[in-house]
Amino acid sequence: MNSFSGSVESALQLLFHWDPVLWSIVGRSLWVSLLACCVACTTGVFLGAWLGVARFAGRDVLLTVLNTLLALPSVVVGLLVYLLLSRSGPLGFLGWLFSLKAMVLAQAVLVLPVVTALTRQCVEDAERNHGEQLQSLGARTWLRSLLLAWDERYALLTVLITAFGRAVSEVGAVMVVGGNIEGFTRVMTTAIALETSKGDLPLALALGLVLLVVVLVLNLGISALRRWRQTMDGSHSSPVQAVAL
Repeated sequence: MNSFSGSVESALQLLFHWDPVLWSIVGRSLWVSLLACCVACTTGVFLGAWLGVARFAGRDVLLTVLNTLLALPSVVVGLLVYLLLSRSGPLGFLGWLFSLKAMVLAQAVLVLPVVTALTRQCVEDAERNHGEQLQSLGARTWLRSLLLAWDERYALLTVLITAFGRAVSEVGAVMVVGGNIEGFTRVMTTAIALETSKGDLPLALALGLVLLVVVLVLNLGISALRRWRQTMDGSHSSPVQAVAL
């Protein structure tokens, strides 16, 4: 009990005395995850919106592959990105391996299926309600997908928050491609794993508390967006009205 209480006390001291090592790890972790989400969401939202509306041969197979990628372990993603960026890999000329760029790429690849699949489901549900009306007004596939995505923008904000939570809490991919180099590529999850194995429990616990707060804030944000969406549903125009205008 004394060891536990002592670790908690030391962890709180690191937090409230603004330990430079701890907060540099936190800042690096948040920056990498945020940038990875921006990269993944830029592609995933458009791709998911198109998949929610488009109908083509092989679509069911593509969706099966997409849903399978949702369960892909992060260490496998890290291995694939490592092979791509290794000196003998097709992207080895970039020299990104064991850098923050490699970590951003790995997290973006990990998050992309999540954003795409959730966006596709949101837009497809909206298509069932408004698709025939939009088609009757002459809206083609891409226009329908964009209008329906805009109509579901509050739900998509929840998707983006979920994606960030997935990125910031993963450990396998960034450890494989980043190398967990102190002061350079070490982030919260990899630092927790390393410091725990070394027996430096205060730093690991302090980082764990910060990560827990980040996840809590993300979940509060999701709840707030859901309530906001319910409030705004009756006040914004539908995609059918937008086309009509």
